[in-house]
Amino acid sequence: MTGISLSALPLSVPPHADAPDDWVDRLLLAGPGSEECLRFGTPVDRDTLRALVDDQHERLAAAGLAPGGTVALRLPPSLGFVAVLLAAWQLRAQVALLDHRLTEHEIGLAVARLAPQVLVGSEHRPSVALRGFSEVHPVAVRLPDGRPAATGHALVQLSSGSTGPAKVIARTAGDLVRELTCYRKLVDFPGEGDRVVLLSSVVHVLGLVGGLLNSLHARAPLTVPERMTAAGILAAVGAEPARPTTVIGVPFHAELLAGVAAPPQLPLLRRMVVAGELVRPGLPEAFTARYGVPLGTMYGMTELGVIATDLTGRLHPAKQPVAGMDLRLVEGELRIGTAASPYPGLDDPTRWSDGWLHTRDAAVLDPGTGLVTVLGRRDSQVSIGGLKVDLTEVEQILAALPGISEAVVVFDEGAVEAYLATEEDTDQDLVRDQLARQLAAYKRPRRLAFLPRLPRTATGKLLRDPAALRAAAHWNPPPNARH
Repeated sequence: MTGISLSALPLSVPPHADAPDDWVDRLLLAGPGSEECLRFGTPVDRDTLRALVDDQHERLAAAGLAPGGTVALRLPPSLGFVAVLLAAWQLRAQVALLDHRLTEHEIGLAVARLAPQVLVGSEHRPSVALRGFSEVHPVAVRLPDGRPAATGHALVQLSSGSTGPAKVIARTAGDLVRELTCYRKLVDFPGEGDRVVLLSSVVHVLGLVGGLLNSLHARAPLTVPERMTAAGILAAVGAEPARPTTVIGVPFHAELLAGVAAPPQLPLLRRMVVAGELVRPGLPEAFTARYGVPLGTMYGMTELGVIATDLTGRLHPAKQPVAGMDLRLVEGELRIGTAASPYPGLDDPTRWSDGWLHTRDAAVLDPGTGLVTVLGRRDSQVSIGGLKVDLTEVEQILAALPGISEAVVVFDEGAVEAYLATEEDTDQDLVRDQLARQLAAYKRPRRLAFLPRLPRTATGKLLRDPAALRAAAHWNPPPNARH
C-alpha cells in the first residue's frame, strides 16, 4: 500500500472504541503494587511501572498527543518502550511501532507512509550488538505534517518484510483484548505464578502480545536477557529459581540453544515456545534431548495474532486452532474468517475478501480432529519445465543434511537457488552428492551458495529476498569455500 496514508482514510470509528476506556489500567497495569512484573536487568514492580507510565502520559500530552492522535515509537526493548506504549494507549491514541534498528532512511519512509503526529525516539541510539534491552530516555517530537487517526485502530505494525516489502497492518484495542483472552485459555501458556523469558522482538506480534502484554495481563513476570547470546539467555532463564519458566522466541533462538554442548541445570524450565517460521526437521527432538522439556510451536500472523498452537510438542507438525478461529481451505490455501480487513486503505481481494483473510499459506486441515498443518508459503510451489516443485520440501531436505545448520530455497528468474549456512568443516561435494541421492533432478537447485550464516530480518526471520541473498553470498563466503 505504498503511497496510502492511514491518516488519509475517512474516520469512521474513534480509536479504541471497541474496548473499555480503562482497558490498559484494568488489564495491564492492575495488581499489587509490590509485585514484580518486568525485569530489564533489575526487577520492576507494578507501582514503579504505573509511575513511569504516568510520567510518559504527561510528556506525550505536552508534545500534543491527545485522544484520537497518532504516535510512532522508535525505541529499543526497554522499560521506556513499555511505559510510552501504555501511556499512549491510556491517551487513546493510535500507536505505530517502528523497529529501532531501521536506518534513518527507512524511518523517513515509514513516517511519510504513516503520518504520525508525534515520533518518540531515544535520546541516545543504542549501539551495543546482541543487547537484549537498553536503558533509554524517550524523547517525544511533534511532527508538523502528522495527522490524527483516521481509523479506529489502536495498533499499527509493519510486517517482517522477509519475503518482500512490509505491509501496513492495523488492529483495534478489542482485537488485542480478545487475543489476551485467548492466551488465558491456553492451559500450557504462561499464567499467574509462572515466569517468561522473552527473546522475540516487542515490535512484532508474538513478542508484543504473547510476550509483553500477556505477561502483564496474566501476572507472569517477564524478563528480557541482558545479552541475546546462548550464555546470556541461559543465565536469564536460571536467574529466578522460584518460578516455572517459559522461553518465548523464534526458531533461530531454539537452534542457538540446541547447539549448546553442556547447558546448565535448569530445573524450573518448563518449555520453549517458538513461532514466526517453519521449524526445521529434527530441531524439536534436538532441543528436548538437550534440555528435557518440549519445544512448543505456534502459528500466527501479525494480522490476527495467535491462530494455532502445539505447546506440548506432541502434535508436531500439526497444531490445534485456538478457540474462535474459523479456518477453511480454498485450493490448498488456508483462509481465516475475519469481520474486517486488517489492511486499512488497501483494497486487495487477494489478501482479504468476503470476510476471509487470505493467509497465502499452504496447509492441511484434518476433518476429524480439526488440527491444522501449515506446509509453507503457497508461493513456494513453482513449476519447473511443467513439473511442480515445492521449495519448502527442498529446503527441509537440505536443512536435514549433515553439516547444514540452515537453508533457504528461492525461485528467481526461472531457476531454483539454495542458500546454506554450513559448519566450518562441511564438505560441499558431499552435500551435493547427498542432495542428488535424495531429490529428483528437476527439484535440485541450479545453484548452491554456502555461507557461514544466513541473513535475517530484524526480528530473526530468515530473509527470502533473492537479491539480498545473492548479495550475502557474494560478500560473505565461508572460510573454507571451494568453487
